[in-house]
Amino acid sequence: MSTTTLEQPPAAEAAIQSFTVTFLIRRFDPDVDTEPRWQDFDVEMYATDRVLDALHKIKWEQDGSLTFRRSCAHGICGSDAMRINGRNRLACKTLIKDLDISKPIYVEAIKGLPLEKDLVVDMEPFFASYREVQPFLIANSKPESGKERVQSIAKREIFDDTTKCILCAACTSSCPVFWTDGQYFGPAAIVNAHRFIFDDRDDAANVRLDILNDKEGVWRCRTTFNCTDACPRGIEVTKAIAEVKQAIMRGKP
Repeated sequence: MSTTTLEQPPAAEAAIQSFTVTFLIRRFDPDVDTEPRWQDFDVEMYATDRVLDALHKIKWEQDGSLTFRRSCAHGICGSDAMRINGRNRLACKTLIKDLDISKPIYVEAIKGLPLEKDLVVDMEPFFASYREVQPFLIANSKPESGKERVQSIAKREIFDDTTKCILCAACTSSCPVFWTDGQYFGPAAIVNAHRFIFDDRDDAANVRLDILNDKEGVWRCRTTFNCTDACPRGIEVTKAIAEVKQAIMRGKP
């Protein structure tokens, strides 16, 4: 007589462990504060949570007055750039497991732009520089009727890196020259000028090079690589600035 052994169901998987993380957030309410102040919050987190998740929990569960920007939450819109443990990052791309949670996590607004409230800064000076470099295609000729402006793969590769900018201001607000000189165009504006200066479909490269040859243009860059380190898209910002300098010296891209 044969017997059949019934398989035992697998043991229940161990519950995913949560832990408490302390966040020190630099707060500022212009209606109340004369200077920014630090405030601590203890938040229950998981390793795969992001800093943005922590900010949401604080706002929704502890202090509804906490103010910050965010939109897509997927590292594309660039809205939630802030300083996390002294480094410019996107809150939505910074995982808790990549931070040292044995110590408090410091979160503050990016530097060099006017502070409005908590983690929100006035982005207008940043976008004013961006607009000034004319970040759009300027072509003197029209394409053939019903045709697109054809470009080779090799020509596209020349400026492909600088098309990735999401205008988060992480690079510009990490630049020590920008912190001390409110007139400097800043890395992001130069990156976006680079994108069109080296586009062979564009006819206004020399106009942009003249703009960036100004005393507050590319020559203010001190090549510290802060901007490259801060870019959440991995753009070689310092390299792009160097290429614009070379184009100015040559007189054309």
